Amino acid sequence: MKASVLSDDAILSIARRAGMLVMLDGRIGRETYQSVTGSLSSLHRFVADLHDLMCDGLAQ
Repeated sequence: MKASVLSDDAILSIARRAGMLVMLDGRIGRETYQSVTGSLSSLHRFVADLHDLMCDGLAQ
């Protein structure tokens, strides 16, 4: 699966599952601003999950 195919909600869901904190910073018009923070180990989990999704998509 190409990264551009993933929706914002899907990316944020992966971040949450990895243990990262997703915060809504604000909305201006139609644009939503969010911050994602976490430990280095949660970033590693996020990257591993994203990598697995991308590799699965390429294999199909």
